[in-house]
Amino acid sequence: MKYSLSFLVIVIALWLNACNQPDHPATQSEATETEVNVQNLHLNLLQANRLASLPMKCLQTEYPNKTGQVLSKPSDLGSPKALHPAFYGCFDWHSAVHGHWSLVKLLKNFPELQHKENILSQLKENISVENISQEIAYFNRTQEYSYERMYGWAWLLQLQMELDTWDTEDGKQLAAHLQPLTDLLIRRYLEFLPKLLYPLRVGMHSNSAFGMIFAYDYASHSQNQPLISAIKENALRLYRNDKGCPLNWEPDGFDFLSPCLEEASLMQRVMPEKEFLQWLKEFLPTLADKNFSMGVAKVSDRADGHLVHLDGLNFSRAWVFYQLAKQFSQQYGHLLKVADKHLAYSLPAITDGGYEGEHWLASFALYALNERPE
Repeated sequence: MKYSLSFLVIVIALWLNACNQPDHPATQSEATETEVNVQNLHLNLLQANRLASLPMKCLQTEYPNKTGQVLSKPSDLGSPKALHPAFYGCFDWHSAVHGHWSLVKLLKNFPELQHKENILSQLKENISVENISQEIAYFNRTQEYSYERMYGWAWLLQLQMELDTWDTEDGKQLAAHLQPLTDLLIRRYLEFLPKLLYPLRVGMHSNSAFGMIFAYDYASHSQNQPLISAIKENALRLYRNDKGCPLNWEPDGFDFLSPCLEEASLMQRVMPEKEFLQWLKEFLPTLADKNFSMGVAKVSDRADGHLVHLDGLNFSRAWVFYQLAKQFSQQYGHLLKVADKHLAYSLPAITDGGYEGEHWLASFALYALNERPE
């Protein structure tokens, strides 16, 4: 009986100790909070050369490759370069597209960029009239009607916008070459959005909010009123009544986008400021707290192509926080530090994990750095 009583006391003590533990283990950044060295978070020439080296290395690297194609007959099968002569590198079509975007962005912002002649040569070789014509032919295959919907479409429009605003003869020529494919994807947006009866609230490619964000930026840049109207109308239809997004449920294990934050980023674009601020207060009320904190997404294995997605999540979280802090500094300026923490965690590591991360993460890092307020 004495032994049984002691055992019971030990069990009760262990149970009480467990009850006092937090529901979720602290993330690395929550457990060991350190000051972020913001000097490393500037998009300078050194950083630009580092970022350019990654897409430059893979832009014309055909293998390994994930084509994602649908076959209706044996003759549909082809090599990545045969199927996609413009965007065959960097493992998959959308990564090739935003790899091109990265290099155009960096060439525009840093005329003294290393290897700029080689970069320009690759861009001109890939984005030719003939190659874009063949890309269009692939998209016009009946079974490929939804190919890269809407993630790859969004990045293609982002690339088009970058080329449109590159005020050089090369930029104008490349923009003209790409435009027919852009026009096709705009038609796909206009056809698809009204059919999307329910939003896709996921942290990967099919996230419907992200699919509309870059498209809206392009539509605003090009003053394409039908596309602007379609995105506004459908974004409001899908998301206007949302409240209390469970940010504490994020991330899922393979996320590179935040479902809650991407939705907020889309609504920031399509709603009037006053209306958006009220919507955001109800959608993500904790963001307004000046002491708001969010642990970074930790990456356990950067050689794993899915687990390394979480570096991308840190970058995409950061750029949404930066955008909110810039536009609404009084209400959300405190998010700058949260964004810096996310960017600082993953930025040093984008070249450490091999091709699984290298083929795409430079674009996410570049977009986040470009959105950071100086």
